[in-house]
Amino acid sequence: MIGNEDFDAFMAEVADVKTLKNDDKVFLKKTNGNELAKQLRREAIKNEQRNSKNFLTLADIDPIAVEDPIQFKQEGVQDLVYKNLRLGKYAIESTLNMQHLPLEVAHKEVFDFITHAHIRGLRCVLMRHGLNQDKKPFSGYLKSYLNVWLQQMPEVLAFHSSQMQHGGVKSTYVLLKKNKQQKAENREMHKLK
Repeated sequence: MIGNEDFDAFMAEVADVKTLKNDDKVFLKKTNGNELAKQLRREAIKNEQRNSKNFLTLADIDPIAVEDPIQFKQEGVQDLVYKNLRLGKYAIESTLNMQHLPLEVAHKEVFDFITHAHIRGLRCVLMRHGLNQDKKPFSGYLKSYLNVWLQQMPEVLAFHSSQMQHGGVKSTYVLLKKNKQQKAENREMHKLK
């Protein structure tokens, strides 16, 4: 039991406390035009962060002749898989048209396109770079840079200039690695057999 002295001490401590009325409510601040500005700032920050992760080179590179094909395959890619890519036998799941883009814009577009295609689980994509004849810094600059950039991206297994029906030396087939989810599904499928 509480004695009179304890009760009096307690009442002295809580003397300035007021009881709440039943109609006291808390209202959340309604959204206004500032929300759009905040959202745009957040998106700009995300884009800047994504761009800062872009490790593809913009340094000077050796140009490739406009009429020459570009090609690459990582070690371990089976010859038949690469042959099928070279012959255009895989379904093209997405296309990036980067013809006539300035180098800095193409730099960002290639990085974003390959990264997002890999995340989405796409396996074969087509990149249209054109010939850029008589363009600066040199003829075929997008093709030459694409040749270097694709080799720098860990998501890329192989690439080859496309067949004529897809643009010939003006376009490139790109074979992408399986993403984590696809690898897990593949392991599970083979485990069940």
